[in-house]
Amino acid sequence: MKSVAAIENRTEQLRNSALRVFALAALLCLVVLFAGCSWQQPGETVAESHRRHRRVMRLNSQAMTSDVDRILQLDQPSKLTDLQVP
Repeated sequence: MKSVAAIENRTEQLRNSALRVFALAALLCLVVLFAGCSWQQPGETVAESHRRHRRVMRLNSQAMTSDVDRILQLDQPSKLTDLQVP
């Protein structure tokens, strides 16, 4: 029969190993985050980075405007009249 001290020792070892695994996983996540997540691409100048950000913002704005026009049904001409409306 195992002693109570041996059982407590075993649970303490399991807690320590779980803590080590958690710490290692957290460290690995931080390394991946810092190594792979960057605003600036490799070999990209500051001007290119700003140009890319402006382009992304412009495209997002155009897409959002297009979505709002479609929701408000402003993307197609009305079928109420045969005349061309300027």
